[in-house]
Order: sequence, then C-alpha cells, then structure tokens
Amino acid sequence: QVQLVESGGGLVQAGGSLRLSCAASGRTDSSLSMHWFRQAPGKEREFVARINLRGSNIYYADSVKGRFTISRDNADTTVYLQMNSLKPEDTAVYYCAANPFGTSNWSAMKYWGKGTLVTVSS
Repeated sequence: QVQLVESGGGLVQAGGSLRLSCAASGRTDSSLSMHWFRQAPGKEREFVARINLRGSNIYYADSVKGRFTISRDNADTTVYLQMNSLKPEDTAVYYCAANPFGTSNWSAMKYWGKGTLVTVSS
C-alpha cells in the first residue's frame, strides 16, 4: 500500500503561483509513476501532469503546458507541481495519484491522495 498526502493549496490571485507537494509513504520502493489530476466544481476529474520514476517521461495537459511543472524528489519520495500564471479556470481540488504505469486516465490510478483545494481569484 502507498499513502499519498497533498499540501500547498490555497487562495491566490490570477497570475500568481503556488507549489503543490505530494508526500508518499508506505511501499514507495516500487517504480510508480506519479500523477496530478484536478476536479473543478461540477466537472469531471481531469489529467494535469505525470512523471515516471526517473523523471525522463513527463506529460502535461494542453491547458497547463508552459505554466505548470511537475517534478519529483525520489530521495524524500515527494512529487511537486509548480503552478505559475494561474488562471481562475485552474480553480479545482488537485489530487495526487500513483500507478505502476503512466496514463492520463484517472480511473486507472491505483493510489490516491485526498486532494488539496486551489482557488484562483480574478
């Protein structure tokens, strides 16, 4: 089992930045791909970004490309999402997820965190 805990959410003005963190514990010795998804009120959960174990394969949703950066520190089993140039439409609950293979399909994720709320005001 793997436990994931997100942190770093909050309220920010449009154009601002936030950095989300996801701390993993438990069976973190397995080569999990780490993902960020988000879910806005009344909308379906959507893929944001993912990164493989070595950080050699990174993918972003088109809506965040060029503004968000995913990274991971395997030494402390943490994955980060640096979010710059935030827009009101980025408002959502952001979830960290882990899976043995990388995919943009949220229903395939094996492990989930409880999420952290990001609110971007206009």
